[in-house]
Amino acid sequence: MKNFSRQREAVLKVLKNTKSHPTATQVYEQVKKIIPNISLGTVYRNLAELYDNGEIIKVSVGDGFEHFDADTSSHIHLHCKKCGSTVDVYPDTDIGYKLASEVGFIPERSVCTVYGICKKCQQKHS
Repeated sequence: MKNFSRQREAVLKVLKNTKSHPTATQVYEQVKKIIPNISLGTVYRNLAELYDNGEIIKVSVGDGFEHFDADTSSHIHLHCKKCGSTVDVYPDTDIGYKLASEVGFIPERSVCTVYGICKKCQQKHS
C-alpha cells in the first residue's frame, strides 16, 4: 500500500506542477522520471482514482485523448484548434453550476471547454 501511495502522490505532483493539461501518456513520461519502474497501467489506475476522489478533473479537447488537470477550482478551458494549447480562465461565477441551479439540477462537477483560435494563432494568420 505504501508504494501505491507514493505512486499516486507522484502522479498528483506532476499534474499540480503543470498547466498544460497533459494526457495519461504525458503524465506517465513525467512520473517515470521520479519512479523509473512505474508502468503506464499504474498511472492510468492512479489517474482514475484521483478523478473518482475529485482530486483532479478530466478535460476534453476533441483530440480523442483525455487530458487531466489538478486545478479543481471553478474555471473554463480555452482550447485553440490551430496550435492545440489549452489555457485556463477564471470567471467570477461558475456558469455550469449557475445554469444547472436555474433548472433545479444538482451538479456534481462542472468542466467547460471553449474551442476556437487563440490570439497568437490569429496574429500568425492575419
